[in-house]
Amino acid sequence: MELAWFIGRRPDGTNAQLTAYLSGFVLILIGLVLAGPWLTMAGARVLAGRASRPAALIAGRRLSDDPRAGFRAVSGLIVALFVTSVATGTITTFVANRGAPRTDSVAATSLSKTFWQEDGAGPALSQIPAGLAAIPGVRSVTLVHVNPDPEGWQGVVTCAELARLARFGTCPPGAQTAAVSSDLLGRRDLTKDEHVWAASTATPAVAEAQPILSVVVDTTSRSAFEQARTMLELAFPAGRFPASVAEWEANNARQLVQFQQLANVIMLASLPVAGCSLAVSIAGGLSDRRRPFSMLRLTGVQLNTLRGVVALESVVPLAAASVVAIGMGLLASHLFLRAQLGYELLAPGPSFYFMVGAGLAVSLGIIASTLPLLRRITGPEVARNE
Repeated sequence: MELAWFIGRRPDGTNAQLTAYLSGFVLILIGLVLAGPWLTMAGARVLAGRASRPAALIAGRRLSDDPRAGFRAVSGLIVALFVTSVATGTITTFVANRGAPRTDSVAATSLSKTFWQEDGAGPALSQIPAGLAAIPGVRSVTLVHVNPDPEGWQGVVTCAELARLARFGTCPPGAQTAAVSSDLLGRRDLTKDEHVWAASTATPAVAEAQPILSVVVDTTSRSAFEQARTMLELAFPAGRFPASVAEWEANNARQLVQFQQLANVIMLASLPVAGCSLAVSIAGGLSDRRRPFSMLRLTGVQLNTLRGVVALESVVPLAAASVVAIGMGLLASHLFLRAQLGYELLAPGPSFYFMVGAGLAVSLGIIASTLPLLRRITGPEVARNE
């Protein structure tokens, strides 16, 4: 499987990652659609082989004869459940691993203002507000310079500066400068402050001569945090506003939860649509089989038996498609999380299974609404030859 191959081989760059992972999801989805008729046939054979009632035997044999027709009506259901399962598994795991840090963590007490190249040239040293360090409650003010080495993190600081800061990590033994992220935090665990940055090839003199990439302010109180933010906003109104990593993570978590809610809406809307498609398919099948069903009723077959046949012909492909689509969606999510983030998939919460169950229940209710047609279209008059 393509997604499994990328575990430990994460592509470099956003475009390469999008191509690798999206193509893997699409291949899985195509495989599910192509395997759908086979799954329907397998379920039908199990149903016919273990049938203890005439309804199960008839439904199993008919699905085995034409599994493509049985699966066609629920093919849209596979897409909805697969996409929702991938989204739910990925978002649930991401939020759990990147939730809000401790309030006393450096990720929550420090804020940074980054001067990205696309926003224009960075400020000169004289433009950095001198009053930042004088704010009561400000622990440190650090200038991160642009890393002249294109490899690794985009910023560079001297190891002497890191040793003074302490809370933002350390240099490896013997190094004079370190390659760091613009916020001095990077992707490390937000609940831990210990970190060893990779050494930079730049000398301290070269590093400090580079343009300023960011200003990082660490504080000991919320009032100091907000005063520093205000001062940086007034001094540099352009670009992204100063914020802490904790704030960005919390905002991302809220957005992910909103995307999850959107995925739930899509699933809840798609399942009834799939149920309506099944209902149309059932009604069409009943119309085509009016005479055979009428003859069965004349021979003494109970109406409830015929209703069981129709219901099982719909429920078997629906159940098979749902189970496999959810399972493959969670598997794809697990492989993506391992390859991209190194996380283990966390099981979705009860709300996910409740919504899947509610959606399937609505679909089954729509299917059940077609069953009263049997009484009206299988009367004795339909079995007449003339």
